[in-house]
Amino acid sequence: MKLYATLLSCFLASCVFAQAPNGHEIKVTLKPFKNQYIYLGHYYGKQLPIVDSVLLNEKSEATFKGPKKLGGGIYLIGYPDRTHNFELLVDKNQKFSVVADTVNINKRSFLNSPENTAFMAYQDYMMKYGSQMDALQKQRSGASEADSLKINSLIASMNETLKKYRNDIIAKEPDGILAVLLKAMKEPEVPKNQPTGDSLFAYHYFKNHYWDGVNFYDERLARTPFFESRIDKYFEQLVYPVADSVIKEIDYMMSFASINEEMQKFLLLKFTNRFLNQKYMWEDAVFVHLFEKYYSQKNYSWLNEKGKKLITDRAYSLMANLTGKPAANIELPNPEGKTISLYDVEAPYILLTIWDPTCSHCKETLPKLDSLYNLKWKAQGIKMFGMAKETDGKKEDWLKFISEHKLGNWVHVYYSKEAEKKRIEAGIPGYSQLFDVQSFPTLYLLDKNKNIIAKKLSDTQVDEILEHWKQNAMK
Repeated sequence: MKLYATLLSCFLASCVFAQAPNGHEIKVTLKPFKNQYIYLGHYYGKQLPIVDSVLLNEKSEATFKGPKKLGGGIYLIGYPDRTHNFELLVDKNQKFSVVADTVNINKRSFLNSPENTAFMAYQDYMMKYGSQMDALQKQRSGASEADSLKINSLIASMNETLKKYRNDIIAKEPDGILAVLLKAMKEPEVPKNQPTGDSLFAYHYFKNHYWDGVNFYDERLARTPFFESRIDKYFEQLVYPVADSVIKEIDYMMSFASINEEMQKFLLLKFTNRFLNQKYMWEDAVFVHLFEKYYSQKNYSWLNEKGKKLITDRAYSLMANLTGKPAANIELPNPEGKTISLYDVEAPYILLTIWDPTCSHCKETLPKLDSLYNLKWKAQGIKMFGMAKETDGKKEDWLKFISEHKLGNWVHVYYSKEAEKKRIEAGIPGYSQLFDVQSFPTLYLLDKNKNIIAKKLSDTQVDEILEHWKQNAMK
């Protein structure tokens, strides 16, 4: 796995060092390398930032040393080529030695580091049992029914042995880093004897116990390769996909993480990056919530001005067009020069199309939309509202396109560069910002009250959203 020299985020000016006395001193012997640089890095979710480098001497020795303690977690010693590495634990005791040889890197030894000695023993144990498990599973694939039952029994017995081994480590030193990591990796086991008549018991049990033993304020979890993936699984598979449910879970985690600055940073950036560009329409409310609760009135030492501006600008772009909320009004001239208001258009549904007469994709999409409108949408009460945005073309290009494609049944308005300039100079957000226009055409489906049903749609999605919306309205 490759170590990266910088944290891949425009938000951060990150520092892995904790404000604690005595510092760190990790002596490394890594044979056969001599007179070459090796690197110290750590996991940070799905990233691998480098935090230090030292030059090996003629004896293949070097020492990573500093006046401050390192934040705890799983670290990596990177080879000179930076494409190979080995793991070690860093926790309270940060003055120790490791001796390793690339000929057999799994046989490295530690001096004055009981947690790393235990970590190595755990990895050896898991490799041994993993090999035995693989062998049994291969035997089972071609075995008779009777032999398969015996093999299943052996596998079950080995799983119980592994579980006991892990639990013994946890019980021996529950607050030690290895125990913390094992508890964070552990998934709940749903009881075999489940209540009758409750088809969702397994789901609720698994979700309610998913984070058992995990402390969201423990920053050591941030420096692991698995914690971020566990968060992803939780939100993707266990949290109901609506804004209120997601926001509730985020706030729960952040309420604990805020005790620790490093974990607060890790989780907040995790959620911010995830919802900065939304996968689903309802996620806009999640990002706006993150901004309003965690960024709008707060400053963080780890967040630079560029990052804060990016978050703020994105939030402001979304605030005016949240799904389920009223759309901003549009007041612009139609082809005859008369000012038309979006809110004066009465219809059960309005398909707002923001387009550019010089855009090749618009030239392809608008005739399709008009065909669908005449074929079925008109009978369903939809009205078409087209706002043409002036970019490289002129007003004549807009009028010519409407005429050539016979789009006379639409409500058309024209948003000139001059009109946008006047709005901005007057301190009024432009329509491009109010509707978060990042590409053409941009489609919004509105209800009779001009509330946003859906946004950023394709022509094929309009039918799906309409059908879904009508079915829900009838319930």
